[in-house]
Amino acid sequence: MIKYIKYNEIDTDKWDYCILKSVNSLPYAYSWYLDIIHEEWAALVEGDYERVMPIPVSKKYGITYCYQPFFAQQLGVFSKNEINPEIVDKFIDSIPKDIKVVNYNLNHFNTIDSKEYHINNNNNYLLDLISDYDKIYNSYSTNTKRNLKKSNKNNLVKLKGVKPEDIIELFRDNKGKDVGKWTEEHYLILKRLMYVCIYKGVGVSYGIYSDSNELCTAAFFLKTPNRLVFLFSGNSMLGKELGGMPFLIDEIIKENSPGYRILDFEGSNDPNLARFYKGFGAVKSVYQNIQINKLNTILKTLLKFTGR
Repeated sequence: MIKYIKYNEIDTDKWDYCILKSVNSLPYAYSWYLDIIHEEWAALVEGDYERVMPIPVSKKYGITYCYQPFFAQQLGVFSKNEINPEIVDKFIDSIPKDIKVVNYNLNHFNTIDSKEYHINNNNNYLLDLISDYDKIYNSYSTNTKRNLKKSNKNNLVKLKGVKPEDIIELFRDNKGKDVGKWTEEHYLILKRLMYVCIYKGVGVSYGIYSDSNELCTAAFFLKTPNRLVFLFSGNSMLGKELGGMPFLIDEIIKENSPGYRILDFEGSNDPNLARFYKGFGAVKSVYQNIQINKLNTILKTLLKFTGR
């Protein structure tokens, strides 16, 4: 039986054990992670936490809705046991009827084929680090190898342990100027998230410095026993000129191969980013987004509901 449980009723020890032992475990789904990115999230729980599904529920204009929170690419159903489309469908059908709007990303192990919801396919890119570095390097594209040859001539230096606020500042001063949907609150959540991940030993930051000791490229990774997630990065104009980002990714691959982790690039539907990730030999992995809107036509028109 699947039950809908409010935040203060969730047994976080059992929850986190389920995520840890799940065949499709992802760092975004741990209770402490959800606490940071979406306060007072709710959940669907089957049995004694054999299968779980986080529900980031909120209320706006008196309407209860569920939207994918920032800094969690994929959520969905997590299971210690079998997981198939029928099970995923049962969980989605168990979302309470008073949650009128849903815009939610399932994880790549959750696949459904239903005409009851609007479904979009999103692209992620993954690189298995089990091979040694030379073998992985040989799978790089010609363009990636060319870019690395250029960046390796620029006397770049990689340092571990860059402050999260320095990565955020690098992003805000560059790409962040063009990202209108980010608010001050999002940056504060991100900063807190990175510091908590570092404290718990599941986050690591890197910076690339020019020969004049200027931080030009930086990135933050979630690091679990089986996954290295490219969560957030910043890149200046100088970083782009010097090839800081391909240099950083190549250094990360060197540091973590051979090993049992997958380098998870966290995207992307953007053709240019997809090409960049594929250039390192990463393989496309599809995850589904489901959209449900139970508002009547008048409310849909008046509110043009966006959720955030």
